[in-house]
Amino acid sequence: MKSIVLSSVVTALLVFSGCSTKEPAVQKKTEEVASPVVQEVEAVTTETVASENSTINSSTNELSMNAIESKLPTIYFDFDKYNIKPEMQERIDAAAELGKTGAKAFSVKLEGNCDEWGSDEYNFALGLKRANAVKKALVADGIDPSRISMVSYGESNPVCTEHTRACWAKNRRVNFKLLP
Repeated sequence: MKSIVLSSVVTALLVFSGCSTKEPAVQKKTEEVASPVVQEVEAVTTETVASENSTINSSTNELSMNAIESKLPTIYFDFDKYNIKPEMQERIDAAAELGKTGAKAFSVKLEGNCDEWGSDEYNFALGLKRANAVKKALVADGIDPSRISMVSYGESNPVCTEHTRACWAKNRRVNFKLLP
């Protein structure tokens, strides 16, 4: 009997203690919204427009850079040589003319490449000699040497991977890459 009374008292205490929670008082505060919000919106809008204009200019710049780069020739070399052949000199002259007109805003990177014959070290050196020969020809045609950089990929960047004379001839080259 004592246990029934005790459990009833405990249950009653739990029920009453559960109901005694108070709701927190909510303070309603209104603040005035003034013109600074409008100024922030105007500033964000101006920044957004400027950012979009920059993106458009960048895209236009990339389009013109790609269009000009597609017109630049590839300069080919004979086996184990870095001297410029007469027919390749005509291509270099055309590239220099393009560099004086359409590509004034860009720098150019000359990428020297070789076929698979020879050691890696030899081919890297030969690729650099080829790029340097093209650079000298461009400078002689009036291109500012500070706009020209060079890199040699040796035999590591082939355009053709067949083991034929025609394929090897395609890999002995200097490519032009425009840089912003």
